[in-house]
Amino acid sequence: MGIVNVTPDSFSDGGKFSQTNLAVAHALKLADEGASILDIGGESTRPNATPVSLQEELDRVIPVIEALVKQVSIPISIDTYKPAVMQAAIKAGASMVNDVRALQEVGAVEIIASSNVGVCLMHMQGTPQTMQQNPQYNDVINDIKAFLKTRLQASIHAGCGEYTILLDPGFGFGKTREHNITLLQNLESFADLGQPLLVGLSRKSVLGQMTGNDVDARLYASIAASVIAAMKGAKILRVHDVKATVEALKVVSAIM
Repeated sequence: MGIVNVTPDSFSDGGKFSQTNLAVAHALKLADEGASILDIGGESTRPNATPVSLQEELDRVIPVIEALVKQVSIPISIDTYKPAVMQAAIKAGASMVNDVRALQEVGAVEIIASSNVGVCLMHMQGTPQTMQQNPQYNDVINDIKAFLKTRLQASIHAGCGEYTILLDPGFGFGKTREHNITLLQNLESFADLGQPLLVGLSRKSVLGQMTGNDVDARLYASIAASVIAAMKGAKILRVHDVKATVEALKVVSAIM
């Protein structure tokens, strides 16, 4: 899954692709490099990010989706928690919703159930504005699994097809360095939830904490994390650096 941030303030590439034409060109490049899915986002969810209005988010993402569906055959995902953005993006041609709030906003689950698109339910403790303020768990693995199981059951009960649902433990979303490491060490334990796992570790701060590198110098760490995640059962890797990750995953695929 290639990341396309149509935002001025994302933690890694904020501002680089905030204009429609630049975002579309970047997405086409990621597709050429081997992305299987393109994830379009119009509101940063980095720690302490400033929320954007509904109209601003729509203005950022809908023209990009409309342009891309005419030019690529791979699925387009909308990275949003807002039901109105989900609905507009699906109408524009998106076939997946990537929701950091796991369809907890009023009306969100009904939109997914009625549209039959794919959805990723992610775990986040708190909000982007609060999530890194001393996050705590009784047991990070079991707590996150319990949350994802609850949201999975709620989504199925509301009418979402079980086969359309991905789960994401939410690396970096309300987790300390130790929480993130424990999650990756035990990633295979999420298999008993019965759904494909999506993992997003690309360029995240935990990799900077491990290596001492700034966000624009975390390629090698990101590849290592992607390889480990894939070997521990992740089915989709959400990344900035598609070509390098695709090549690494070809090795994983051959070995596994």
